[in-house]
Amino acid sequence: MIEAPHGTTIVAVTHADGVVMAGDRRATMGNIIAQRDIEKVFPADEFSCVGIAGTAGLAIEMVRLFQVELEHYEKLEGATLSLEGKANRLTAMIRGNLGMAMQGLAVVPLFAGYDLDMGGGRIFSYDVTGGRYEEHSFHSVGSGSVFARSALKKKFRDDVDETAAIRLAVDALYDAADDDSATGGPDLSRRIFPIVMTVTADGLRKVTDDEVGAVVQSIVDERMTNP
Repeated sequence: MIEAPHGTTIVAVTHADGVVMAGDRRATMGNIIAQRDIEKVFPADEFSCVGIAGTAGLAIEMVRLFQVELEHYEKLEGATLSLEGKANRLTAMIRGNLGMAMQGLAVVPLFAGYDLDMGGGRIFSYDVTGGRYEEHSFHSVGSGSVFARSALKKKFRDDVDETAAIRLAVDALYDAADDDSATGGPDLSRRIFPIVMTVTADGLRKVTDDEVGAVVQSIVDERMTNP
């Protein structure tokens, strides 16, 4: 195995008006914390976002190329590619990395966005071969995903709104960090909080650090009284 920084846990949650995606900020290299404030959730275009798990350098490069390709398509066609089309394009890019994945440099993204045709948020997960799977309600990828998904399974409700979905996503990352050493919990002293993005019919919005910080503080306060 080549020692390279790896990104870990990403979660996505659908809500009444769209979808929320959040990622922790830790990158690890073996047992070392390689970076404490890496960004793992990126806008793909105006109506979609992508989170990365796996080899950080390759994953970030793949996301940048994905962003350029979607922008190029929109300029050529004068219209945004459908959400299905975006998900399919990402499939091909992951499959193109299969040789590197077989050497241990895998990239496993999580893709989500607002489907303008269907009028709702959708989530797509992938495997290292490029296999694409549509997830419903919520999903998580990365080393802490099993713990994050367990937290979401207990607390998710069909009628959650955007505010509740953001809280669910951040809460799930907190639980993942509690059990997975590669997932970074919120760092209150350095004010390093999860990256959170929400996508609705109005487009993509990155939730501000102040907003996420307030959610984190309420979760920490709650855990202080009820660990």
